[in-house]
Amino acid sequence: MANKIESLEDFVKVHGILLASSGLPQKLHRRLFEKLASDTLDGGAHFQIEPCDDNRRRRLVLTSESMPKDSEVFLVDHAWTFRLPDAYKQLQEIPGLAERMGSLMCVDTDIEGKAGEGEEEEEETEENNEELSVNQIIDNEIHYAADKGYDSLRWLELEGLGIDDDSLVSLHLPSKFQDLMALSLIGNKIESADVVIREVTKFKNLKALWLNDNPVLQKSEIQMADEILQCCPSLEIYNSRFTSNYGLWALSFCGDIFGKDNPGFVQQDQPLCNITSLDLSNRSIHNLAKQAFSVHEMPLLSQLNIRGNPLDQNSVGEVFEVLKLFPSLSSLEVNLPGPLGNSAVEILESLPNLSLLNGVDTSKIVENGKHVVDTLLPPRLPEPNPEDSFADRVLGAMWSYLMTYRLADEEKLDETSLWYVMDELGSALGHSDEPNFRVAPFLFMPSGNLDSAVSYSIMWPIRNCQKGDECTRDFLSGIGEDKHRSARLTAWFHTPENYFIHEFEKYQQKLQAKASVSLPLKPSVSQSIRHSDGSPLLVHTDLPQVEEFLTRPEFVITNEPKDADIIWTSMQVDEELKKAVGLTDDQYINQFPFEACLVMKHHLAETIQKAYGSPKWLQPTYNLETQLSQFIGDYFVRKRDQLNNLWILKPWNMARTIDTSITDNLSAIIRMMETGPKICQKYIEHPALFKGKKFDLRYVVLLRSIDPLEIYLTDIFWVRLSNNPYSLEKHSFFEYETHFTVMNYGRKLNHKPTAEFVKEFEQEHNVKWLDIHEKVKQMIRQVFEAAALVHPEMQSPKSRAIYGVDVMLDSSFQPKILEVTYCPDCMRACTYDMETIDGKGMVKGRDFFNYIFGCLFLNETAHVTPL
Repeated sequence: MANKIESLEDFVKVHGILLASSGLPQKLHRRLFEKLASDTLDGGAHFQIEPCDDNRRRRLVLTSESMPKDSEVFLVDHAWTFRLPDAYKQLQEIPGLAERMGSLMCVDTDIEGKAGEGEEEEEETEENNEELSVNQIIDNEIHYAADKGYDSLRWLELEGLGIDDDSLVSLHLPSKFQDLMALSLIGNKIESADVVIREVTKFKNLKALWLNDNPVLQKSEIQMADEILQCCPSLEIYNSRFTSNYGLWALSFCGDIFGKDNPGFVQQDQPLCNITSLDLSNRSIHNLAKQAFSVHEMPLLSQLNIRGNPLDQNSVGEVFEVLKLFPSLSSLEVNLPGPLGNSAVEILESLPNLSLLNGVDTSKIVENGKHVVDTLLPPRLPEPNPEDSFADRVLGAMWSYLMTYRLADEEKLDETSLWYVMDELGSALGHSDEPNFRVAPFLFMPSGNLDSAVSYSIMWPIRNCQKGDECTRDFLSGIGEDKHRSARLTAWFHTPENYFIHEFEKYQQKLQAKASVSLPLKPSVSQSIRHSDGSPLLVHTDLPQVEEFLTRPEFVITNEPKDADIIWTSMQVDEELKKAVGLTDDQYINQFPFEACLVMKHHLAETIQKAYGSPKWLQPTYNLETQLSQFIGDYFVRKRDQLNNLWILKPWNMARTIDTSITDNLSAIIRMMETGPKICQKYIEHPALFKGKKFDLRYVVLLRSIDPLEIYLTDIFWVRLSNNPYSLEKHSFFEYETHFTVMNYGRKLNHKPTAEFVKEFEQEHNVKWLDIHEKVKQMIRQVFEAAALVHPEMQSPKSRAIYGVDVMLDSSFQPKILEVTYCPDCMRACTYDMETIDGKGMVKGRDFFNYIFGCLFLNETAHVTPL
């Protein structure tokens, strides 16, 4: 038992690494020690939590008069700490936890009640509208126009009044109001396009027409729009969109010059001459190069928003030429990618007078080389779904609040990360690229060891703050654009979807351009390595299974590696190890150079994609460290097209499904990058099942040569079954034994003899296993062909290796590659006697490595099939 920490010197000695990694200034070490020793949580005396975004979010505000930089440090308690597989269970079982988390994360506790309230409000609104008849409202509008000094009604809003086809005709609006310039019929019950066309085209001076939220738009919008625009050449705004006839009137409406109080019926000379800011976002503008949109009409224009417009009748160069003519233009908002190209830096090169692009200081854009910028990004607030349980809603919202760390001591690093939610004060800290506070996790070990550790977060000011300032932290502290900062902000904010979709489409086109290539089958060049004098081959191994089961007289185990003919090891053999152990280039080794292109998950996908693009046997796969933007684009496209968006995240190089997760939550996927490098692969949501359970297949592949490719498949494979029936129910994704099949390690293992599995599978699904097996063989051959094509440097005459190849079948019995494993665990192969795939022979478990070594080193082919 370590001694209790009593002094600052002891505190710093024990916590030195934590203090250094946190970045806490040295002058605050004593203050931190004092607060930790006395468990002082005094943030409430200096800060206040306030609701914002209609009470859907909270923010933290400084209540002290001031707080200078590095002047104080605060302890923040952790309200919830968990490992990811335990999250749902804890929310269900720990009293009060779900309620506290829901309150902290502003998760609505009563969606149904809220929905009911909304319906009541809607009914009340309809009742209130019914109290005033349409004719009374029209009379009121006439009197209002007269009071304003207009001789006739020019602007009429009849919104949400239940007007249908018959009542629209009976109102005789065109004959009553011949000078009408703007008519809004939003939210009524109009269904007939013929009625609308007949009535509306009688207005000869109409500039704007709104029919939004009427049933007629769902039936014949395009045809109706064409006829209306043909008969109403003065119309500039139709259903909130600019028509091709737009001019000064529409621009003045968007600039808040023309409206109900000023319909613009008297021709004004330069109505926009004093305007400085113009919002033209989402107006469906196809052509910006119009006479009305000119510096002559808007000489003072300094702020312009043209987001959400196709501008497809202009080239990028034409739009730049139009915008360059405005000498005062300093702030521009535009989609990226969009009508001005794909790059923020390129826009600034063409419009050097801009000081703000999408609200971001242009000097910072140039300095950081940012190609995508946005500001005041809308936060990803919880999206209530009445079908979700309260715990589900918390699980969905928590990714905006979670932080993570991993425990480690002198002996080992913890395999899975701990996630935690700071208390209400810490969780109210908002994000800023230029924050005024910094936050870091801190494990206080009062007895000097990990067993006594208590977890906190520590928080201190890194800028001078004044009373009333919002307190913020950088959610991505230390992460720049080189690590996809802009893309990672998508976990918390609604970033520009078009940019990511564009990146995905470019990536997809590149994959689709790859032609499928096959290597020709060449005669074998490998020869038996038997000694000419008939003496046995000496084998050095660190694998107990080889030592126990390699019993052929042609091979003898030796404890001295430098004497061995064959090195069979689970370790990576590099030049440093060779030198240390005394290995030579004449010894055979059970690994190939650069085999990482197969056995590391991100490299496997990259190798296959470089060779074949996206073959049907590889699920869409992204290396999140390098392809995050492309993945986010794929996610958005699937969401747009209402396709399944379930993904599996796998660490680059972890076995036994450690730190592997399944989710359809985009924020969760991005945040899980924080626990180590991962690939994100489209989950096979409809796999072939065996008696209702998920399974995969482990094949053993023997590689004798890369050039020419000499590859063999053992005549046995084994099936790995999950323990629970398969389910796509949301909570099941937290159940290891429902979605994963590796049960060798501490879980119940249901061994199924291969021959039994094949027979029962054929009966259950009415298929022939040999047909499936042929597809599997072709796929495995292609996987290793990809390695030979992309990485010919793998070839080594002194290499022989076995690999585990994991395969899953989808519901159409199409094989999918899961992973390739170096030096696979062959415990089952050595433990069980198994019938061969063709049913013509039995492979004794105790002879498994005898056959393997016979094939690799003696050129035998018993119980193996060349691919």
